[in-house]
Order: sequence, then structure tokens, then C-alpha cells
Amino acid sequence: MAILEKKSNFRRKREEMLMSRADLAHKSGVSIQTIVRIERGKPCRVQTRHKLLVALNLSISDDEWLFGSLQR
Repeated sequence: MAILEKKSNFRRKREEMLMSRADLAHKSGVSIQTIVRIERGKPCRVQTRHKLLVALNLSISDDEWLFGSLQR
């Protein structure tokens, strides 16, 4: 039986924008490793979230929707 992976809103948004992890890393200045960790539900710093919101053309008000309760 296959286990279905629940995609985070963050990953869904990145894929919806047709961006690879490398594309997002380059555009945001955040490492690919950090992007992978966030997609797996790990917390990140506020500064990192802000960089990613800007790179994804989202506003600060989208923070909680995009990252859920990931707080550091």
C-alpha cells in the first residue's frame, strides 16, 4: 500500500508557479536544503520566510497560509 504524501501549501505554491527548488533558491537567496526542510514541515526563521514570500510574489498576509504554524 502506497503512502500518500501530503504536500505543504509552500510546495504546492512553488509547483503551481512552475518553479524548481533550484529556481526558488536562486530567486530568494535561500538554500535548496532549506527549501527541502520547509517542504517537509520543518521550521524556518522569519527572515527566510520573508525572502520566500517575496520570491513567490506573495504578501506578508500570506505567511500563515503558506507556512502554516512553522515558527522559530
